[in-house]
Amino acid sequence: MSTPRALDSLPDGLAADAHRLLATLVRDGAALGWVEPPSRAEVAALLADVAAAVRAGDAALRVAFLDDRLVGLGYWTRYSRPTHRPHADLEKVAVDPAAQGRGVGRALVSALVEDARAAGIEVLTLDARGDNANALHLYRTLGFTEYGRLPDFVAVGDRRYDKVFCMLDLRRS
Repeated sequence: MSTPRALDSLPDGLAADAHRLLATLVRDGAALGWVEPPSRAEVAALLADVAAAVRAGDAALRVAFLDDRLVGLGYWTRYSRPTHRPHADLEKVAVDPAAQGRGVGRALVSALVEDARAAGIEVLTLDARGDNANALHLYRTLGFTEYGRLPDFVAVGDRRYDKVFCMLDLRRS
């Protein structure tokens, strides 16, 4: 895998590839914020919004490829509330199941942390579903610390999961 690429616009085919990736992950039960796989239009609109925020200096978007196949994507966005503008939220990190365990997630998150540092972000936050042990372990190894937990907050059908809040204080690292 090459270094995850930074994007500020959407190359042809990326929205379709991202839809394939996200829909597969959600269908398999991934904790990405959807209960049902998102539509192609929803993914295209989401990525267009993130790319616009990147151009405005309010986000970073990274994609990872193996053999010209999209195997990962992630992004953070700056908080919109004026008193929270120095901070950003790592909103999504998604890795193709076939590429998991190969360093793709680590490379994406590491690159996004460096993007946040370069943008002057002071605190990078994220939330994860409590049963997502692999992601939570990855975030801890990259310096994120848990600062809160909402028990049984995430609803997927009849199942409930904790919502775990983590942060990385870039002023200290």
